[in-house]
Amino acid sequence: MRRPLLLLTAITFVTWTGTRMTAVALPLVALAETGGAWATGLVGGMAGLPLLTVGWWGRGLRDRLTSGRALAVVMAVNAAGLAIVPVAALAGRIGAVTLCASGLVTGAAGALLGPAQRALVADLADGYVDGGGRAGSARWLAWQDLAHRVSMVFAPPAGAWLVVAWGVRPLLWCESLVVALAASVMLAVPAARRDGQDPADGQDPSVGAAAGVSAPAVVRSRPQIATGVLMAGVGGLCWFGFTLGLAVLGVQHGRPGVLIAAGVSAYGIASVATSLLVPLVIHRLPRAPLMVASWIVLGATFVLLPGAAPSVAGISALAAVAGAATPWGNAALSSLISEQTTGAERRAAFTAQTVLHSGGSSLGLLVGGALIGFAGVGPVLVATGCAQVLAGVAGALWLRGAAARSGRTTGKIRLPLPSGAGGRRRPSSASRPGAG
Repeated sequence: MRRPLLLLTAITFVTWTGTRMTAVALPLVALAETGGAWATGLVGGMAGLPLLTVGWWGRGLRDRLTSGRALAVVMAVNAAGLAIVPVAALAGRIGAVTLCASGLVTGAAGALLGPAQRALVADLADGYVDGGGRAGSARWLAWQDLAHRVSMVFAPPAGAWLVVAWGVRPLLWCESLVVALAASVMLAVPAARRDGQDPADGQDPSVGAAAGVSAPAVVRSRPQIATGVLMAGVGGLCWFGFTLGLAVLGVQHGRPGVLIAAGVSAYGIASVATSLLVPLVIHRLPRAPLMVASWIVLGATFVLLPGAAPSVAGISALAAVAGAATPWGNAALSSLISEQTTGAERRAAFTAQTVLHSGGSSLGLLVGGALIGFAGVGPVLVATGCAQVLAGVAGALWLRGAAARSGRTTGKIRLPLPSGAGGRRRPSSASRPGAG
């Protein structure tokens, strides 16, 4: 079971690298071919629509994405979506329709792939532990997050360099081919094993799974997961305060581009460095307190950013603290989902996490510029930071109340147990809401 998990981690790195390089190349193609700056955001904007609505249109599809073969089909669709723009460029017919089509196809594939890959990693890690492996789902999900974060730091500058060295169109062709190759490698990843089932028998694990599981219902029934997902949603919504805020802050202090470059670089390096540590210790740490602390620290750095400007060292230090805090919260939430859910409910919970966090980020970027223009960058940074701190405090109070109510009902408070190196808890479908 270890080999498929390593393959999934490598595929995560490759696909996210391609996605981030595409984000560099596509606006340049749109600008060169259409001559209008308005077209540069069409692909990214249209890609956000499937993500925000995946809970509706993807509800039946996600229950089928339980094997490498099923994920390979979605990845092949993603590769085809990436190829739309370079194919149209060959014919000299790049326009708004072409860009929108590419965005919709790649957005739909990405909305399905992210949660499905995390759920499959957790499923295969469960089987790995059952077979005597030492690393449980929490650690494998943390390794996957590390692959994601390395691509976040490595891919954009690599994409910019390749645009200069190769040109935009060859880079887009290369990315399409790389994703197609990753899809072929995904075929080697087996289906996850259900309890008591050997994957070698060829039966699809999704057979007999609860059809059409509601993501909101799954999240609501588990207070710890609900708290983490809501805090992630608030964090995603407020993220524009960091990116847009630092960009505007630099302009106001006569250092355009300097503060945002320093902040993003420090954040990325610190998050990668922390992500190297997280898989080694996450199985020993309490989930809910770690999750709450992560978002409170992140929000506090936002509040302090206006006071640190225009010092590059001050901005870099605060951004590094934010980057070091974020992986812990993400790992804790992924661990809770993998430990408290299985099967269709697990895929639904990961989908809810993706929709609220990534969808919140898209919505924040959509309205963030107008908010900064209306209220000013300093007040907006303080407000977005306070919102994250308050979300963390409210989450802690909510979890404390839920634990107290559970204790009165059962005669004792049941605390979450981290999945240890040699075993894990597997909840039944009728497990008590919030248990674990």
